Amino acid sequence: MATTKKPASRTAAAPARLGVPKTYKLFIGGKFPRSESGRSYEVVDLRGEFLANASLASRKDARDAVAAARKAVKGWSGATAYNRGQVLYRIAEVLDGRRDQFVAELVSLGATQRSAVAQVDAAIGTWIFHAGFSDKYAQVLGSANPVAAPYFNFSLPEPTGVVAIVAPQDAGWSLRGLAATIAPAIVSGNAVVVVAHETNPLSAISFAEVLATSDVPAGVVNILTGSAAELAPHLASHMDVNAVDLAGVDDSTLAIDLEVRAAENLKRVVRPRTLPAAHVGTLDEIQQFTELKTVWHPIGV
Repeated sequence: MATTKKPASRTAAAPARLGVPKTYKLFIGGKFPRSESGRSYEVVDLRGEFLANASLASRKDARDAVAAARKAVKGWSGATAYNRGQVLYRIAEVLDGRRDQFVAELVSLGATQRSAVAQVDAAIGTWIFHAGFSDKYAQVLGSANPVAAPYFNFSLPEPTGVVAIVAPQDAGWSLRGLAATIAPAIVSGNAVVVVAHETNPLSAISFAEVLATSDVPAGVVNILTGSAAELAPHLASHMDVNAVDLAGVDDSTLAIDLEVRAAENLKRVVRPRTLPAAHVGTLDEIQQFTELKTVWHPIGV
């Protein structure tokens, strides 16, 4: 009995997808420039395998970031507390919408699925906490002061200005550490320059993409990737920086050097610290980047 052969399939096997290695850039003034130095460094996973390139920020990049932050302070601090709260809540919304991406990035760098989910959720919770406090902290920190004269006397919190932040360098804080240090600074109207996690900058630059699509005015948050030991001294001694948060400085010698540099123009310095595991925020952290202004007003005039 004759048999017929089936014709060979003409459908070719689908070609393997071409990988697109990412080059992470800086975030300065609402834009994503490369380092002016042209330098970059490789980001690798725990096995030493290549993940992406990241810009290695220079002293000039730090100066540009401070200039962008200074330019943004007036508009951001002049916005209503309600408006700032809306913007911070929008950050939480966009971050939540990209939740899977951030979890995948953290897992690629060695986090377990469970710890990565917990870190992203903690970051989202931190932004929601500060969004809710945006129009309330002034009532708690401010006061009407009794005086023995025919005057009204009020003390009101105002933003410090430009805050330089060294983000926590612990692997478990690469994303939520950004929220824990940036949110309490900008909720009161400050602008910040952040030195991201040095060996794990992926979350920081992905978070910059969140900021760029969350109605955050250009320059309010500026993110530099690279060496904290190289960048932090320039920020601490910069005369247009008003405060320094050393949250991620784990070298005591470097911390002392940064405090000495900050003293040159009487910057406020928040020393290195370990944040609680279940941390979302406290009123004290908002207060540390505010100044009290006292106003006297005659009664009956």
